Amino acid sequence: MNKRRWVAVIIAAALFIFAAVSSFMTKDTDDKNLSGTDALLFGSNEITEDVVEEGEEEQRIAQLTIDGTIADTGENSFFSGEGYNHQFFMDQLKEVQEDPTVAAVLLEINTPGGGVYESAEIAKEIRAIQAADTPVYVSMKNMGASGGYYVSASADKIFATSETLTGSIGVIMSSVNFSELMDNLGIEDQTYKSGPLKDMGSAMREPTEEDEEVMQSYVDNSYDRFVKIVSKGRSMSEDQVRDIADGRIYDGQQAKDNDLVDEIGFPDDALTSLREDEGLEKAQVFEYDIASTGFDQTWLGSKIAQAKGMKQTETDRMLNVIERIGTPEAPKPMYYYGGE
Repeated sequence: MNKRRWVAVIIAAALFIFAAVSSFMTKDTDDKNLSGTDALLFGSNEITEDVVEEGEEEQRIAQLTIDGTIADTGENSFFSGEGYNHQFFMDQLKEVQEDPTVAAVLLEINTPGGGVYESAEIAKEIRAIQAADTPVYVSMKNMGASGGYYVSASADKIFATSETLTGSIGVIMSSVNFSELMDNLGIEDQTYKSGPLKDMGSAMREPTEEDEEVMQSYVDNSYDRFVKIVSKGRSMSEDQVRDIADGRIYDGQQAKDNDLVDEIGFPDDALTSLREDEGLEKAQVFEYDIASTGFDQTWLGSKIAQAKGMKQTETDRMLNVIERIGTPEAPKPMYYYGGE
């Protein structure tokens, strides 16, 4: 390499470092979409499409995925990383509603469920998609339990494998009580509150009968909403749903025997059925992604993004998950299989 080329390489490297440092020093991350240097380094945060199967573009099948606990960790769509990203998934549901070329949706699910609120958000948008005469098929993979079933219940057709773990229809709200241990250690709780129920669920004192009555009523209301969702989605009476919705899990065949799923099969079987049922044999299949340059996947890119507040550290992510699914001191109702 001659001297001129070495100079060009050095200048390019210097410009890159300058851009990275400028990006590091300028924390303009309030905008939804990245721009300028951030867009150059990290991508534009725009939703893009990847073709899964080639076909006609006038009528297309959107392939969506829920993989992981349904919880809003507060992470931005860019740098979504591995696992479930609630805001990105909600953006995908909106994209489907706004795209006239989307003729059907295949939703692949692998989740133990999650937050009551987040599950309700998803179910609401799925019903909006269906209201526009866009069919939604669900394919449950390893697990589609609790909140995973909640968001599936209204689907036009539900597939599960014989090995799928599903069901777990119900609500859980867990806490831990240390009051007896504190008594044994001679530790006294000093809590000042405006009313007797302000510290319901406190780990520091024994729950009263009134505490338990209020908390159970709260959980029962969430359960009633779950039952209504399943009853409407599966065309079953509420009594029929309650008979099988005591929190127990089912494998795919048991779920089919109880009318919770329609067919036994894998995602490719669900896609084949969707194509045949809706006359979409030649339709293109695509999925959504986030535009990115790839720099965010490097060690340096990741560290700069974390410093700018655009990407969570592992500690941030864990703290956000814990906060959003509840703690022993502040339990939250969950459509979740496996406790909290």
